[in-house]
Amino acid sequence: MKLLDGVALRDQLVAELRQRIEAAGSPPVCLATVLVGDDKPSQIYVRNKHKMAAAAGMISKQVELPASATQAEVEDTVAGLAADPTVHGILCQLPLPDGLDPEPVLALIPYQKDVDGLTEVSMGRLVRGLPGHVGCTPLGVMRLLERYDIPTAGRRAVVVGRSTLVGLPQVLLLGRKGVDATVTLAHSRTRDLVEVCREADILVAAAGQARMITAAHVKPGAAVLDVGISRTASGIVGDVDFESVSAVAGALTPMPGGTGPMTIACLMENTLAAARMLGAFAD
Repeated sequence: MKLLDGVALRDQLVAELRQRIEAAGSPPVCLATVLVGDDKPSQIYVRNKHKMAAAAGMISKQVELPASATQAEVEDTVAGLAADPTVHGILCQLPLPDGLDPEPVLALIPYQKDVDGLTEVSMGRLVRGLPGHVGCTPLGVMRLLERYDIPTAGRRAVVVGRSTLVGLPQVLLLGRKGVDATVTLAHSRTRDLVEVCREADILVAAAGQARMITAAHVKPGAAVLDVGISRTASGIVGDVDFESVSAVAGALTPMPGGTGPMTIACLMENTLAAARMLGAFAD
């Protein structure tokens, strides 16, 4: 079985981004983050993003607001970053504290700076095949398939989960021209889920249900990519029962250390792409 090591690939991709930036004369490429409140996991996520930006040769700007911040204050902050020509990528860390609506906040981010690929404009551009940024997690899945030489053209792919953050864009990416997989979207109401999954040469588990994908779901030799994260009494686990599936799959992401590190690598990739779209970087 081929282990799809996301940590090793993340480090490789970040090193490649740094080389590109340095080869271009190290122009400032800036990622700005907005963190509202004192949610510990969010603080850790944002800290890691700034650490990875530095490793990629980028600069980063962190804006922190208290949990008591009003909707208007958060929107004013994001609007200011959107208008700042020295900022190329904007990431508003979600979830926002209770009482704040993320949608009008995200709507203030220009698609060129939407490095998380979260806005309705970014999703629309993905559907239309126009230049823009793709969500970092589904993009990370694609990079794993590419870099570990998992063939996609003409292959059957099944995506379990239909979230707008992962499942839906993942279907679009796998089915787009040049990737050319034949894609099935499965979810909690899918009949005969085991049989549907067993048709897949590529199985992406993104439902957020702990260890729901077992060996019974996996076609022998299939590539299985685990995107789900669930907190259980035994710790954080994915959607895939790694131990049983590893005996059947031809390729498999670990959890942790698979798709998670790739998400942050693709955030850096999107930030450099944002700088190029805004005319601040050329290589």
